[in-house]
Amino acid sequence: MIKLGLIGMNIQKSRAPALHRLLAELHGVPLTYELQEVESNSAEAFETTLTRLRNDGFAGCNVTFPFKQLAYTHVHCPDLSARRVGSINTLSFDGSIRATNTDYTGFIRAYRHCQGTSPAGNALMLGAGGVGRAVAFGLQELGLDQLYVFDLDIQRATDLAESLRSKQIPAEVVEAEHLNKISQQVDGLINCTPVGHYTSPGLPLDPNLIGHQAWCFDAVYTPLETEFLSACRDHGMNVISGFELFLYQGLDAFEFWTGVSTNEMRARSAFLDAFDLSEV
Repeated sequence: MIKLGLIGMNIQKSRAPALHRLLAELHGVPLTYELQEVESNSAEAFETTLTRLRNDGFAGCNVTFPFKQLAYTHVHCPDLSARRVGSINTLSFDGSIRATNTDYTGFIRAYRHCQGTSPAGNALMLGAGGVGRAVAFGLQELGLDQLYVFDLDIQRATDLAESLRSKQIPAEVVEAEHLNKISQQVDGLINCTPVGHYTSPGLPLDPNLIGHQAWCFDAVYTPLETEFLSACRDHGMNVISGFELFLYQGLDAFEFWTGVSTNEMRARSAFLDAFDLSEV
């Protein structure tokens, strides 16, 4: 039996256990997947949880908000995607700790599923945390011309922009007073903040700034239809929901842990049949 789990905060409504149990059933792999709620965002609380999982015989785990960058400091063998992004969301314990970033690979797959070969062009990204880093680096593979990064923590946005530019990815920090102007000049809007999550509802951007863009992506998937996505749909924008990232990062993580190639269409159909996405 393969023991897996998810480390994070405010994860009670996560559908990750349901997805991995469904993938296990579809592909004949015996596994368990358990939520590991951490009550504090401290480094000590995360390390305690990680150590407990390893001692309890877990084969690996996912990591979500707010620990993705912190988790990278505990990794012995990061793969190319993890090294490129500088944060991780998927760990494997086999003596050493191996890691990958399936947010990075999952976002690329999600974008191509919804946008095909259409280039990303210029994009404004809200949020420079763990998932934001993965999305930002993934955009280079998707025809990005220029990325504008906004975060309430200016230093975090600056650090990400500098990391991107060091890999020849054009990136610029946007301050709050310039959001109006920049938002009207971009092709895509990206929400990688927690705003819109069921624990922090609302819009990450003034609704008056939404509508001049061609496409949008929201990393939040609980609920599936966030206020941000609804506003973008109302303006006829092409929407990439957090469910797409959730699905593809999950498929990539399952393959990372088990070595079993997944059937994407079968998994998508089975998950949609099994669950009410209005509650995802």
